[in-house]
This record gives sequence, structure tokens and C-alpha cells, in this order.
Amino acid sequence: MSDPLSRIAEALERLAPAPMAAPDFAAEAFVWHTAPDRLEPVARVSRVDIGLLVGVNRSRDTLLENTRHFAAGLPANNALLWGARGMGKSSLVKAVHAKVRAEGFDLKIVELSREDLPSVQRLLQHLRASAHRFLLFCDDLSFSHDDQHYKSLKAVLDGGIEGRPENVLFYATSNRRHLMPRDMIENERSTAINPGEAVEEKVSLSDRFGLWLGFHPCDQDEYLQMIRGYCAAYGVTVPDERLHAEAVEWQATRGARSGRVAWQFFCDLAAREGVRIGA
Repeated sequence: MSDPLSRIAEALERLAPAPMAAPDFAAEAFVWHTAPDRLEPVARVSRVDIGLLVGVNRSRDTLLENTRHFAAGLPANNALLWGARGMGKSSLVKAVHAKVRAEGFDLKIVELSREDLPSVQRLLQHLRASAHRFLLFCDDLSFSHDDQHYKSLKAVLDGGIEGRPENVLFYATSNRRHLMPRDMIENERSTAINPGEAVEEKVSLSDRFGLWLGFHPCDQDEYLQMIRGYCAAYGVTVPDERLHAEAVEWQATRGARSGRVAWQFFCDLAAREGVRIGA
């Protein structure tokens, strides 16, 4: 009869998921999933052309140059794109990736959800072992008062004793500059024994990004320019007076102007004009 401890160990091995096989990096984009760990290829990335992104020229040029440097094997900075909702933060990351690939660089992009940050060390081990270069992208990154996921983020930004893999660069988007709500920052400062150290660990996360790119609400001219750009790109032709009146009415019903609102109006306009905008 076999040893009881051996039988227990064998049973646990049967229950445990098999180690992830070496990934096939033939695709240009992947989504990281856990339980079990896997890199799922993305057949078609949802993105807009970089030329259609209006009002973000400085951020576009800075992020594009940083990404080119990284793709060419030169030093580059992790980037935090923060600011107003719907102003094209995630769209810019995906558009820059497409632009750099079009320039001849075989740069891959891997999307990582905030909820899967605790598994990031396992992901980095797979990426580190590859000869490819990767943009690791986390959209809508933020942390609440009792959230411990931020500790896992340090593995990406600092890399611990091994250092961040030379072939991995991290881009994140957030509505918050310091990745946590201001009222929570102030609450911890007011109730802590040592207010200066109470939130330093969390707030300093944003300091670990070499690039901070701010996105701010657009004005009406930029909003209309976005819509005209979509119309030109997709062949939707309507009189400018009508376009102006309907676009302004649309944003008034939303109570805000943004790139997202501009796209939503354009989708409605294109449908009413009988123009398809899908692939």
C-alpha cells in the first residue's frame, strides 16, 4: 500500500491545473486570462485610426515616440494615461500600437484586467522568455481603500529583484491621476497615526510611471471636428448646418462632450444615412 502522504500529493496534483504551455505568439494581440492561465489571441483588435483622434496631439506624439523607442530596443518609460472619461485614452494606446506595427516593428500587445493583477508575475515569466517585445496594457486602472491589488502592480513597474523584463513595457489608463479616489486619500491622511506615510505607498504608484499623459474634456469645436473626421473617414455626407445642429443637440442630451459622445452621435447619424461602419 502506498504512503498516505503520497496519495494525498497525487490527488492534489490531479486537481491542480496543468502548467501553461509555452505560448504561440503568432498573433499581434492577446488577452491574459486565469483559471486556467492562458494567453488568448485576438483575431481583430477593436480600434480607430490614429488620425481620427482629435484634441490629444501632444499626448499622441509623446506616447508614439516612447513606443517607437521601445519597439526599437531603446530605453522607454511606462506610461499612465489619466483624465476625463471618453477622451480616447485606451483608443490612443491601441492606435499607437497599430501605428508602430505599420512602421515595421513586430510589437505585440497584451491586455491585462485589473482583477488579474495578482497573477501578473506568472504572465511576466511567459513574456520574459519570449524573443518578442510586448506592450502590457491595463485599462481603467484604479484602487479602492482596502484594495491590495496595487501591490501586484509593483511587479510590473519595478520588477522586484529580477527587474521588469526588458521586453515588456506597461501602459495603463485611469480616470484618477493617483489611481485612488481623492476622498480616500484625504480620509487615510486624517485618520492615520502618521498621515505622511499612510497613503504614500499607494499614491507613489503613479510616481513609478515615467510618463503622465493628461486627458481633459474637449470643447465644442474639438467635438465637432471629431464628428467631421468620422464622416470623412466613413463616407457620410450631410450638410454642415444640419450636422452642427444635430451634434450639439446630441451632446446636450448627454450633458457632456467627449470623444465617446462624438462617436455615439456618429454611429446614430451613419445608421440614419444608411452607411455601414463595421469591417
